[in-house]
Amino acid sequence: MKLNEIADNEGARKGRMRVGRGIGSGKGKTAGRGVKGQKSRTGVAIKGFEGGQMPLHRRIPKRGFRPPHQKVWQVVNLGALQKAIDDKKLDAGQVIDAAAMQAAGLFKTVGDGVRLLGKGDITSKIEVKVAGASASAIAAVEKAGGKVELPPKPVAEAA
Repeated sequence: MKLNEIADNEGARKGRMRVGRGIGSGKGKTAGRGVKGQKSRTGVAIKGFEGGQMPLHRRIPKRGFRPPHQKVWQVVNLGALQKAIDDKKLDAGQVIDAAAMQAAGLFKTVGDGVRLLGKGDITSKIEVKVAGASASAIAAVEKAGGKVELPPKPVAEAA
């Protein structure tokens, strides 16, 4: 078999209905749009239009606010970190940073940084370099004999 001989099974793809091609086709004259009215004309886009009544999406109250430049953190739990170490995807002897976690397959994209959370148990002595960590995660890593390195906090200048 050659590439040019590959084809779909007979009847696998149904051709589209060609409308407005004469009375005998069954979809002639009005082309399945019915008779008269706004929806029978071309150039009509009335999604959400309710005949002049205030549309539902404008009637219901709007709540909340989403900051446009919000930071997106990748969340990694201690249990997932320990599993990656057990599976030999991460080396406990090296400093574990965002790039190492990404290479181990803990997440696809780093985003604005990695935040370490305390769900699960950690038994390996590890040194982790992350953008943020919960108090319980830091305590668990230090209890196992490891260390969590966080970036320095920005100092607010007094006026």
